[in-house]
Amino acid sequence: MLKWRVAAKTDAGCQRQRNEDTYYVSPDNRLFVVADGMGGAAGGAKASKLAVETIEKEWKENPAPKDGADRIREWLINAVSQANKAIFEERESNVTLKGMGTTIVVAVQAGDSMIQIAHVGDSRAYLLRGGKTILLTNDHSVVHEMVRAGRLTEAQARTNPYKNLITRCLGHEEKVEIDQVPVDLEAKDWIVLCSDGLSTVLLDDQISDVVSKKNEPDLVCDELVKQTLDGGAPDNVTVVAIHYLESDNGSK
Repeated sequence: MLKWRVAAKTDAGCQRQRNEDTYYVSPDNRLFVVADGMGGAAGGAKASKLAVETIEKEWKENPAPKDGADRIREWLINAVSQANKAIFEERESNVTLKGMGTTIVVAVQAGDSMIQIAHVGDSRAYLLRGGKTILLTNDHSVVHEMVRAGRLTEAQARTNPYKNLITRCLGHEEKVEIDQVPVDLEAKDWIVLCSDGLSTVLLDDQISDVVSKKNEPDLVCDELVKQTLDGGAPDNVTVVAIHYLESDNGSK
């Protein structure tokens, strides 16, 4: 069994006046959420906040079970679907919010050394293990669909003029397809959730370098945000870092 420590940090970045990202870490350190809003300053901030608040409310009223992969997966699907519904209904009822939506990445920690991740859009989840950075999520974006099809390289995707165009988000349709991935964890693993404000600036090697040199989640978050800001941070940046350690009794 494992125990874990977590920290989170967000910053508006170097070019945005308003932070449209929202994150949440539950008091019991089992639910982790990062949302990156879009649709203008007011709409983007409202969409990400509404998504996170909807999932937080669901957690408080009916938290995911601590075991059973299928049951946790069902909880994630329901929670993210409820967030999508809340944003969709809000934008349908207010003409000034027609363009609002949000990406989201949500992780639920199980008690059996597994974490379940769900996501929509281009906010990401990484596993860092043994000095390697492993991307757990597939960006729902125009350029990364081209990367997966072999039409662009990762390097080309970073400078492509359409790199910010996403193909899937919360709030634009009444129903949304939600991707999921289960991850079996080991001692010394890190899980990093982030908005694309970080992943479009920092390379995988830079992320793993930070994690290898820092041993505390708060220090990892501070350094990742700092390096993103040093890199120009054209967008808001948000990161949640979780570090896993051996535990005799499995308590967090």
